[in-house]
Amino acid sequence: MQDSALSDIKVLDFSHHIAGPYCTKLLADYGADVIKVERPGSGDRSRSLGPFPDDIPHPEKSGLFLHLNTNKRSVTLDLKTDAGAAIALKLAKQADIVVESFKPGTMERFGLGYDVLRDVKPDLVFTSVSNFGQTGPYRDWKASEAVMYGMGGDMYSTGVAEREPIKLGGSVGMYQAGAVAAYAAMAAVFGARLQGVGEHVDISIFETQLGSIDRRTSNLVGHVYTREIALRTPMGASGTTSQAYPCSDGYLEATVARGYVQRVIGMLRPLGYFQESKWDNADTYGHPELQLEAEEQFLDWCLQRTKMEAWQTTQANKVLSAPLNSIGDASQDPTLNERGAFQYVDHPQTGALKYAARPFILPKSPWSVRLPPPLLGQHTAEVLGGLGYTIDDIVTLRRQGVV
Repeated sequence: MQDSALSDIKVLDFSHHIAGPYCTKLLADYGADVIKVERPGSGDRSRSLGPFPDDIPHPEKSGLFLHLNTNKRSVTLDLKTDAGAAIALKLAKQADIVVESFKPGTMERFGLGYDVLRDVKPDLVFTSVSNFGQTGPYRDWKASEAVMYGMGGDMYSTGVAEREPIKLGGSVGMYQAGAVAAYAAMAAVFGARLQGVGEHVDISIFETQLGSIDRRTSNLVGHVYTREIALRTPMGASGTTSQAYPCSDGYLEATVARGYVQRVIGMLRPLGYFQESKWDNADTYGHPELQLEAEEQFLDWCLQRTKMEAWQTTQANKVLSAPLNSIGDASQDPTLNERGAFQYVDHPQTGALKYAARPFILPKSPWSVRLPPPLLGQHTAEVLGGLGYTIDDIVTLRRQGVV
C-alpha cells in the first residue's frame, strides 16, 4: 500500500468536541499517527452527543464522535494528576504537532503549556484552538456555535427582514475552524522542518468566522469599499435568480433568468412552449411580468418530469441547474460513490456504517481509513507500552485513576 501524504507526522491530540477533533481528523485521514488523549471515564464530550442509532445514547455510538475520530488511537489520561501530566510530556516529546482546545491557560495549569513543551521539543508545533484566541479581553469568555456565528459571521443578514436574525443550522463554524487549524498546523510543520524551530499556532474560532467562505468574506470586502451592510431579504422576495421548481418526484434548482432565458426558450420551444414572437431574443431582466411567465412555462415542463430527467435535459442545454437532493439522495448518488466520496467503516459497537470520505483526492498519497474510530482508552496499554510502561505499571495507573 502506498504511503499517505502525512504518514511521517505524529500528532498528540488533546482536543475535544468538534473544531479541534476535525483538525486532527484531517491530519489522521491523510496518514498522520494521531494519539487522542481523553478523560478517563467519560472521554471526549462529543461521545455524549448524537445522533445515536435508534436514538439511544451510548458513548461508543455517537455519530458525531465516530465521524470525527477515524484513524486515531485513544489513550485515557487524567492530566490533573502528576503521573498523567508526566505521561503526556513523554508523548509530546515524540510528536510533531500537539493540538489542544482547552480554555486558554488550562494547558499551563497542567504543566503542559507551550513554553514547557518547547523546552523538551524545540521544533514542536503547538496548535491551540479556542473561542477567542490566546490573548485579548475576550480570551476567557464562553461561546457556542450560535455566538460565533452572530459575532464573527453574517447572522445579521440571515433570515427575513420582518423578523429577527436567525442562525442557519449545523456546526459550519466549528468545522471551518478545524479546517483552518489543520492548514495552519501543517504550514508551521513545514516551517519547523526548514528552520528547526517550532511555533505556537493560535486559532480563534471567532476570527475564523470573519474570513469564512460562508458569505462573510465577500460581505466584509463589500463593506470596506461601500460602507454598506448586507440586509435580510423581505418576506416573500427572492434574493436570487435561481429557484427550486417542483418535479414529479422532488425539486430542480434552476436559473431561468438573465443569460439563461434564451437557453430555456430554445430547449422548450420544440415542445410547444414559448411560441409567441415576444420570446424571440427576449431578456426578462427588468421585466417581472415576462420573468414570471417564463418561470410558469418552465414549471409546467418540470412537473411532467423527474428531477433527474429535468436535470439531465437542462444540463445538456447548458442551463444552470441541479437536483435538490436530500442527504439520502446525495449518499446514493452513483457518481459520488464511484469517486469514493463515501466509505463504509466497520466498528465493534455499531457495525459497518457509511461515512463521508476524503475532502479531496491525492492519487499518489491516498486518503484511507486505516483504523475505525477508537473505543474509549482502547490503545492506552499499547501506547504506554511503547513508552516503556509494563503491564503492572499500567494496572497501577488504572487503579489510581490516572488512565
